[in-house]
Amino acid sequence: MLNQVVLVGRLVRDPELVDTENNKKMSRITIAIPRSFKNMDGEYESDFINCLLWDVVAKPTVEYCKKGDIVGIKGRIQSRMVELDNEKKYYVDVIAERVTFLSSKNSNDNNKKKKKDEE
Repeated sequence: MLNQVVLVGRLVRDPELVDTENNKKMSRITIAIPRSFKNMDGEYESDFINCLLWDVVAKPTVEYCKKGDIVGIKGRIQSRMVELDNEKKYYVDVIAERVTFLSSKNSNDNNKKKKKDEE
């Protein structure tokens, strides 16, 4: 059996590092992934995928990535059940095993400035 997912998208907000109760570092990020087809109104929609990063994956992501950066995520799907007020709710997360920094929104802006300066 196989549980593996590969995603490429833009960070919706700046990642933040959080300490858990058992002294582990973690970060919850959301990436926006545009769909490859238009809806009935002729517009492209995006999916927003929540990802959970632990320790050695979380620290460099928080340090080097900002909102708008494009990242690649390799990981696995994990489901969990939470019971609140006698009501069961099910959640699905992507547990990131590897995050690849593909491009920075700031570096794209800097490249555009350099090209204008060279002209």
